[in-house]
Amino acid sequence: MQKLISYPISVIYYLCFGLTLVIFHPIQWVCFHVFGYQAHKKSVDYLNFFLVKCTNLLGTTYKFENIENIPKNVPLIFVSNHQSMYDIIAMIWFFRRFHCKFVSKKELGSGIPSVSFNLRHGGSVLIDRKDPKQAIPAIKGLAEYIEKHNRSAVIFPEGTRSKTGKPKEFSQTGLKILCKNAPSAFVVPISINNSWKIVKYGFFPLGLGNRLTFVVHKPLAVAAYDFAELMEKTEAAVVQGIKI
Repeated sequence: MQKLISYPISVIYYLCFGLTLVIFHPIQWVCFHVFGYQAHKKSVDYLNFFLVKCTNLLGTTYKFENIENIPKNVPLIFVSNHQSMYDIIAMIWFFRRFHCKFVSKKELGSGIPSVSFNLRHGGSVLIDRKDPKQAIPAIKGLAEYIEKHNRSAVIFPEGTRSKTGKPKEFSQTGLKILCKNAPSAFVVPISINNSWKIVKYGFFPLGLGNRLTFVVHKPLAVAAYDFAELMEKTEAAVVQGIKI
């Protein structure tokens, strides 16, 4: 019954979602090219505010736990499981004070109004997952950027989204490069729950009435651990917080 009801609601949702992307594309362009980084950052924040509001049409709600424990005025590396694109929308808005930048696949860098522009110009990096030689300097550059400006990188070490919520094995490479080149950073493990349920039927129709939770775990200073221990603690914290 819920799936049947979700068909017309999903149509309305996608119309609102698409319209928001189209409206904010020229706003981003003007903010970036005329007023610079801070104005562009603000436009991206409000783009994602409205995208979050669009998901409320689906009955989606959000809960962030322990956000007050995130260190301020230091570089941050958010390490999280990945369940859907709704992870990203929520993190950009609710973590807006931390200037989140993403490690994203290069395919997202073109063809999507607002999203592609932000990924190309907002400080995130686009990598070719088939070309490690290209990915390494790109991630290194992101690490140096957050180290210099006290901003944050977001990385999903599973590499791809989990369609069932069950966590996949973490890849070490991206996080290792970030830690090596941002030595004063804190790694902040995050467990995301229920995001996958929005797309449990695929992209159409969408799941209704889901409560997405983002649990922030104890931040870990990069300088306080060797990488193997840091990786182990980070993955354990993320996995422990995932509810299937």
